[in-house]
Amino acid sequence: MKKLIFKGSGVALVTPYAECGVDYRALEDLLEFHLNHKTDALIICGTTGEASTMSEEEHKSVLKFCAEKVKGRLPMIAGTGNNNTEKSIRLSQYAEEIGYDGLLLVTPYYNKTTQKGLKEHYGAIAKSVKLPIILYNVPSRTGVSISLDTLIYLDENYDNIVAVKEASGDVAFAARVLAETGLAVYAGNDDVTLPILAVGGCGVISVVANIIPEEMHNLCADYENGDIGRAKADFLKMLRLMDAMFYEVNPIPVKTAMKLLGFNAGKLRLPLCTMEDTNLARLKKTLTEYGFKIK
Repeated sequence: MKKLIFKGSGVALVTPYAECGVDYRALEDLLEFHLNHKTDALIICGTTGEASTMSEEEHKSVLKFCAEKVKGRLPMIAGTGNNNTEKSIRLSQYAEEIGYDGLLLVTPYYNKTTQKGLKEHYGAIAKSVKLPIILYNVPSRTGVSISLDTLIYLDENYDNIVAVKEASGDVAFAARVLAETGLAVYAGNDDVTLPILAVGGCGVISVVANIIPEEMHNLCADYENGDIGRAKADFLKMLRLMDAMFYEVNPIPVKTAMKLLGFNAGKLRLPLCTMEDTNLARLKKTLTEYGFKIK
């Protein structure tokens, strides 16, 4: 297996948007929260951060702000994937320039591509930087999957492609990636964290860690330290809360939950919107049953 960027629970951090732009004071508070609550890595400007709504200038501004606050304190991974290869290269080079530890590159969405196109897209980005790269396989959102053959090719041809964030929900596929390549695998869905760890994965890029960072860190650490029974019990306890983060499309539920728990998570950006009343009631009930006090 290639050198890891991190092990354990990396948070797919939300971006607190204001009426106009980003609320940087709120963002700083969220960064400090994770620095103080055992999060193992920060993933900035990913899906949960609503990066697809950002201008390139704003995207760079958020990356820079987080780097200035966190560099050297926790591993930082920049979400720089895009369906425009040249834009992804520019963002990736910028993240490298300002000190990020790695990149998260989602498969191109909307225009999609073939497996040949994926090889060329990822190859072009990998050749443009030296940073280690995590490929992000999330077909439910992008409409395209990275095949095992493509992952084998990318692993063999690019030393800085080191891992996959596997968010297809297919644990058997994750196991095949681990069996057939030298790539590490991170769970891309919270609800498969324990199964991914069980087949040899090295952690999770987590949505629910926005509200329970210590619990997600402890789950991964307990498994790593051989306390499988405790990890299993904690995972099963958290499972309904993990599910609640997907009552509607991410990050609607997690930002809503954060507000209910007193975090300044900021606004959602259209086309994302506030939760339907029925789902909001379900979310409140799940949070309360987990033991949270809603504010």
